[in-house]
Amino acid sequence: MAFSQDPSSDLLLQRDCAAPPEEYSSSSSTSVSIDGGDDRSNLSSGVSTPTGGTPPPPSPTLRLLKNRGGQREPSGGLMVPTDQRTAAGEISRTPSPMGLIPIHKSWGKLIHKHEVPRKLLHVSMGGLATYLYTHGYQPRNLTPWLSLALVPIATADYLRLNHPSFNRFYIRVLGALMRESEVRGTNGVVWYLVGSLTVLLVFPKDIATLSVLLLSWCDTAASTVGRAWGRYTPRVRKGKSLAGCVAGFVVGAVTAAWFLGWIVPSTPRFQDDPVEGLMWKGRLGFDSGRGSGEDTGWGWIEGGWALGLMSLCTGLVASASEAMDLWGFDDNVVIPVVSAVGVWGILKIFG
Repeated sequence: MAFSQDPSSDLLLQRDCAAPPEEYSSSSSTSVSIDGGDDRSNLSSGVSTPTGGTPPPPSPTLRLLKNRGGQREPSGGLMVPTDQRTAAGEISRTPSPMGLIPIHKSWGKLIHKHEVPRKLLHVSMGGLATYLYTHGYQPRNLTPWLSLALVPIATADYLRLNHPSFNRFYIRVLGALMRESEVRGTNGVVWYLVGSLTVLLVFPKDIATLSVLLLSWCDTAASTVGRAWGRYTPRVRKGKSLAGCVAGFVVGAVTAAWFLGWIVPSTPRFQDDPVEGLMWKGRLGFDSGRGSGEDTGWGWIEGGWALGLMSLCTGLVASASEAMDLWGFDDNVVIPVVSAVGVWGILKIFG
């Protein structure tokens, strides 16, 4: 059996499939090496027979790797991907039998299935954003530091994707925070910084901060609930379930109610606050006096009703941004940008 020379085909090879060389003959087999010649990584194209002539029992590790982007090979049951993008996307949320990230095999449930270290980092960014907002740090002062952080992180990502030895070292150090789809793809931290920088540069301070909170907490909630119960609900699109969307909506609404109803009103105005730094005024509606220079107050709702309605709208925007596929962009860019555009648009029209 011949394997594709495309690098993505390495993703579907399993280290422990081959029989030990001292027990089975490999004279009629073709070996394929992973990681540049490690003898333990060689696979046979078929199951070789022992010198006695009786076929060995099938190894429990020699099993079919379920990947809709591949073709089933009768000799060995391995999948060879026909589409690199499909293959990478498929394995990103499956168990880790291939050993692409060694620590994922050692801590399968904690790190790979539930992504606890990755989610803790994700959630902590929301806490950091809240702290910076309440202590008067302005977006114009934060963006240079975020840009400075992006340079070495993006450079390291470029180097590891072009130098396999550095990639292996990178994975050993930071593998607990990575997904298998990122072994040969851009690290999510790069996109997280890009998305955060975009909203901080473009949108008012309160909208930008809220969109970072939605990225931090709604995305985590949708991913957690979707992995646990998504199989019991309809699929919204590939990789997105109704359960995850509902979780994103609930957490988005609660986040908006907490931020707009408590954090924004309780945070004092700072001397260097931008003039148009706040869009949320605590009310929603349509002013019939607009255009005449006269505020009649007609059609406005304020207080808890306005906060509740705005929170529900924010939850819907957050859930939609988490579920949509926007030209293939990473969720860490789509969620904050789409959320900021949606919330800004609502407040621009009705705020």
